Amino acid sequence: MAEKKGKILVSDRQIKERLETARIIAVVGLSPKPERDSYDVARYMQDNGYTIVPVRPAQKEILGEKAYKTLDRVPGPVDIVNVFRKSEDIMPHVDEAIAVGCKVFWMQLGIENREAAERLTDHGIDVIMNRCIKVDHASYFKKNILV
Repeated sequence: MAEKKGKILVSDRQIKERLETARIIAVVGLSPKPERDSYDVARYMQDNGYTIVPVRPAQKEILGEKAYKTLDRVPGPVDIVNVFRKSEDIMPHVDEAIAVGCKVFWMQLGIENREAAERLTDHGIDVIMNRCIKVDHASYFKKNILV
């Protein structure tokens, strides 16, 4: 039997479904600085019931959660890998995401890498590119609020 192939997700319905079923989000490139977008987005997701797993070398803890040097050092299951890295810096995280067994690899707004997406979908992982997880979550679940 052929292995399930992942998809590049673009429809609101598919993305909303992934957010509804996810509970654990590993955030690659999560900054410890509250003024940074990655911190704001991760804090918002944490405030909305998701467990955040920070992935940031040289940090022991961010947002009250233990931080890991690399994604492949994260113990246990991860539903979404949310990446705050430049498009050209995505590939090193692909094999780590495959190893951790995530369901979705999410590249934040402004980040796209087709080569990474192809490798991930070949391994059964769905990919979302160039979208903000906070904006999408708010638009699907928090009607009438500003983000």
